[in-house]
Amino acid sequence: MDKMKNIGIKVLLSASFSLAMLCGANVSAQTPQEKGLASINEASAKSVIGFLASDYLEGREAGRDGSYVSSEYIASMLEWIGVRPLGDSYFEPFDAYAKERQKRGRFEIHPDSIAALKKGVHRKLSMRNVLGMIPGRKSDEYVIVGAHIDHVGFDPALEGDKIYNGADDNASGVAAVIQIARAFVESGVQPERNVIFAFWDGEEIGLLGSRYFAMNFPHISQVKGYLNFDMIGRNNNPAKPKHVVYFHSATAPVFGEWMRRDMERYGIDLEPNIVSMENAAVGSDNASFARLGIPIIWYHTDGHPDYHMPSDHADKINYPKVVEITKAAFLNMWNLANEKKY
Repeated sequence: MDKMKNIGIKVLLSASFSLAMLCGANVSAQTPQEKGLASINEASAKSVIGFLASDYLEGREAGRDGSYVSSEYIASMLEWIGVRPLGDSYFEPFDAYAKERQKRGRFEIHPDSIAALKKGVHRKLSMRNVLGMIPGRKSDEYVIVGAHIDHVGFDPALEGDKIYNGADDNASGVAAVIQIARAFVESGVQPERNVIFAFWDGEEIGLLGSRYFAMNFPHISQVKGYLNFDMIGRNNNPAKPKHVVYFHSATAPVFGEWMRRDMERYGIDLEPNIVSMENAAVGSDNASFARLGIPIIWYHTDGHPDYHMPSDHADKINYPKVVEITKAAFLNMWNLANEKKY
């Protein structure tokens, strides 16, 4: 309990620091898009990633205290920014079940699977997504930008560093979604479509949070597009520090056109590999939406030696690249939220 009190104090201190950095952003630009872009900055990215990847959160394993505290932190950020909850609360709780741990089997969230698992000795994990929304002029259409909160926790049997901090995977993506939420608010313009800002739990053990949302969101058929972040802060090849892979559904070639156009128009300093995916239902939380025929965009900067290792630390993040990817993705989301057809 004392440790969790200390974590709570760290949440408050980190949140205060994050808000101070956000308050200091330059928003003197003229157009709505420029106002949003001007609010995205390196100091905010460092603050969010630094806290989420700190040892205090013990690797943010799904269903454990670190992930719970992370969700509290994210909800407080959304509230301060001025983004309302999607529902009555920022939190979407859900439970996942699996067989007793000596028997093989993944955690399940489908009611039929849960009913079968409950008949025997089983495990249960309680998790929660964090969901905010900016209402659009068209109340019957939605777009979503998301990233997973959880990582793989800690291993007390490890000698030396025991905590899998998950700075790139996926504190980097969470920081991007938070900054994009604020960029929409700073634009001063109501989007045409409802924009949902989603932070998924349980990705590392089967895309559980995004799958649960896709199964239960009553307006899932009205979702017009989904943008995903999963690891946007590292360089697979140190000789190419501006590299990023920009995956998009082959059914939406305009997503590639938007990227090329907006990079030139707004001076985005990246070297993207733009990949049209015939099968976008693989890889990360984007799969939960692509399986339903929802067109997706997915930012990823490739694997690296620290992937799922205790050495995935915040001081190894390429922060200028995180900022440029966040700016590019904000423009993607602006198009998803406002373009009449795609």
